[in-house]
Amino acid sequence: MSTGEMPEDGVPRRARPAAGRGSAPAAGSEGVAGADREASGARRPWWAWVVAAVVVGVAAVPLVRYWMTNPADQRLVDLDVYRSGGESVLRGLPVYDMITPAPQLLPFTYPPIAALLAAPLAAMSWPVAQWVWTAGVLVCLAVTVWFCFREPLARAARPAWASPLLFGLVTVACLYMMPIRDQFRFGQVDVLLVMLCAVDCLARRPWWPRGMLIGLATAVKLTPGVFLIYLLITGFGKDAAPEQRRAFFMAAFTAAMLTLVPFLVIPQDAASFWFSALLDSERLGANAATTNQSIRGMLLRLYLPGWLTALLWLAAAGLVAWYGFRHARGALLRGDRMTAVALTGLMAVLISPVAWIHHLAWLVITLAALALRYETGRPKPGRARWAPLAVAVAVWLYYVVPIPWWGVSLRAAEIPVLSPVVGRIVQDAFGLGAIALVWLLTRRPARGDAGRLAAPVPVTPETRHGANRIYEGRQVAEGR
Repeated sequence: MSTGEMPEDGVPRRARPAAGRGSAPAAGSEGVAGADREASGARRPWWAWVVAAVVVGVAAVPLVRYWMTNPADQRLVDLDVYRSGGESVLRGLPVYDMITPAPQLLPFTYPPIAALLAAPLAAMSWPVAQWVWTAGVLVCLAVTVWFCFREPLARAARPAWASPLLFGLVTVACLYMMPIRDQFRFGQVDVLLVMLCAVDCLARRPWWPRGMLIGLATAVKLTPGVFLIYLLITGFGKDAAPEQRRAFFMAAFTAAMLTLVPFLVIPQDAASFWFSALLDSERLGANAATTNQSIRGMLLRLYLPGWLTALLWLAAAGLVAWYGFRHARGALLRGDRMTAVALTGLMAVLISPVAWIHHLAWLVITLAALALRYETGRPKPGRARWAPLAVAVAVWLYYVVPIPWWGVSLRAAEIPVLSPVVGRIVQDAFGLGAIALVWLLTRRPARGDAGRLAAPVPVTPETRHGANRIYEGRQVAEGR
């Protein structure tokens, strides 16, 4: 393997410092290898998993019951859009001329491959489809939480039976964040897309070609395409990772093939989407509505001249994208894959023309990236040790409460200065919070933090030998 090549965990060997005498062990040796061993090899009693499943199920009951007993014309309205798209395909009707029944009157806004994939939903009765979809959302959330939190949970859980219980509690916590609650409210697809991208990026040794799931997610809904950019910038250039390059080509190939299939099956609908419907952002809903927490949504609510809003959006989105992707690449080179994936997910929200609150389902990965900074490879004072975990809890609480709607109420109160200024800021709270999280994730944790690899060091025969020794030891620990 060449110096710049990456092993299966995706961390460049040149980023792995040798553990010298008298120095702290390099992160990625004892810390990460031990966590990996715990995450993959520890025996957890079956009853702990049963208890965890019961905890998640019981916690989900009030949420599911509330939205499943909603008035019929308000229930899982986005799922109704998906079914209507699939029904149009089955009946041979124009997909992009379809609208759901009153009072919603929502059009199908997804790429044509999504309509083809939604055909099985249309074959189900509406009540069955609602229950199947709701259960699927819960399963996708649990899978995402497991892939994102398994390492911090393995470090925190002693004895082994505590890990499944903590997994259940973390899943419940994520379940009640507003972006996740909205998945159940609207019957949204975002958690599925987050799961596909997270699993594709974070799986240690996937049995599928890495990049394929990202390609699928991008073909179904365009916003996960930010992960194509992530794979591109981490797979090419100085210190690039060959694995990332291969994943980029696989993701691009998968997305391209799934985009071409509708041109063979429903060619008129495919042409209608790519050359007409895609260019009409108003099909997505009122772009200036409070629920649009993207940079463009926040600018639209300033009600500036259209040309100025467009100019400011291009400048701001370009700056945020440059900053976010640059630091995502740097995080991966340091071995911090979770932060790299979390930053990329936040880019999907911020630089998109429209990002509803439920698009912030990427926050599950962000919380995991923050939690990974909790445990340290060297002792810290009590308060400093708990600070990263406290930050993660604060971020979770911030997105549990409906802060943007407080801003709407404050603006409606028409209090001089307070309503137009503070009310507007509070109305944009989730989008501004996402920008703050990008900045927070780019702050380098103190050296020795678990889950982090130290900064790259010059490659010498000594450091290369040390890096190889660490990697070989990790292979033995994992039973490879």
